[in-house]
Amino acid sequence: MKYLLLKHYRGAPVPENFVTMDQWTPQEITDHVQFMRDFAAKLETTGEFVDAQGLAPEGTWVQYGGEGKPPVTDGPFAETKDLIAGWMVIDVDSYERALEVAGELSAAPGAGGRPIHEWLELRPFMSAPPTVAD
Repeated sequence: MKYLLLKHYRGAPVPENFVTMDQWTPQEITDHVQFMRDFAAKLETTGEFVDAQGLAPEGTWVQYGGEGKPPVTDGPFAETKDLIAGWMVIDVDSYERALEVAGELSAAPGAGGRPIHEWLELRPFMSAPPTVAD
């Protein structure tokens, strides 16, 4: 069972040790990133790690503009770049294991080296496309 763990900039309840990353010291950022790398490496040893990426803050919305027209690159949309900081994909045996992994990842260090108790969104991959019955 594959799950997507989404790291959000905002939108979830405020975590216990909330200090925005732009206020962390360079060492605190290094420690946080190293925790993420070490965590992924640990999951690799169990075969549960699939992928993880952090996202740059800049991005562009693109929409089909119509036949012979350029794509539309702006609109009244939520700014995903303000919402999603990155993700991790895991492949685990059960929902319970996915919760366990997400809970452990939530303890990544932040300001002062304390666990940030970050809220993570846990989303299962669809195993098959949905079907529509008449």
